[in-house]
Amino acid sequence: MRKTLSAATGAITLLAALSLAAPAQAATWHHRDDGTAKLSVLHGVPGLTVDVWVDGKLTLDNFTPGTLAGPLNVPDGDHKIAITGGDATSADNPVIGPVTVDLEAGRDYTAVAHLAADGTPTATLFTNDTSTSPDGKGKLTVRHVAAAPAVDVLAGGTAVIEGLTNRHQKTLTLKAGNVSASVAAEGTTDPLIGPADVKVTEGKNTIVYAWGSLADNNLGVAVQVVDSSSRGHKGHHE
Repeated sequence: MRKTLSAATGAITLLAALSLAAPAQAATWHHRDDGTAKLSVLHGVPGLTVDVWVDGKLTLDNFTPGTLAGPLNVPDGDHKIAITGGDATSADNPVIGPVTVDLEAGRDYTAVAHLAADGTPTATLFTNDTSTSPDGKGKLTVRHVAAAPAVDVLAGGTAVIEGLTNRHQKTLTLKAGNVSASVAAEGTTDPLIGPADVKVTEGKNTIVYAWGSLADNNLGVAVQVVDSSSRGHKGHHE
């Protein structure tokens, strides 16, 4: 199940939507028994720098576009999130919030602040698939969080994912190794992003985000790697 909530005013308002967003696309996950959830945050809105406070503590300082932060080991239950300007010294005077999010133990989440297809701000909370893969294989998940129309994902010049639209994702199980991938407008082969080598790691889920704006010529890629056992991930952006 997936819910998204568009913000009607100001780019910073989109972060309030996280309080109501639900996990994207039901998936199998590895349950933890220590009462915590994994929470990562991807900032995919060009031109905006903010501070993020969780339960009154500065969690993300000067959070810039294209940055993937986390994972945070967050106790299950409700948590208050406040968003301030990048120069704030406390969460006492937030520009938005505080808002409350409810996280469930044993799940691995990524909250993404991004642009909808029409360029308006939105936020989506994804549940990351941490189920195991067959020996010698790993998962490749592609998430479309850019202000752009439907796209195809090409591997070696052949479409392996077709018609992927904003706020949606597709997961493939592939042989571990490098995949030369590019993103093109649906039904075409001229790359909008890439081609670039993406490493599919055995037993892990490599998540590729297409973010930014096609009209503003600032499309980018962020990559997140999630363990099948939910022990953590590493990420980078391009």
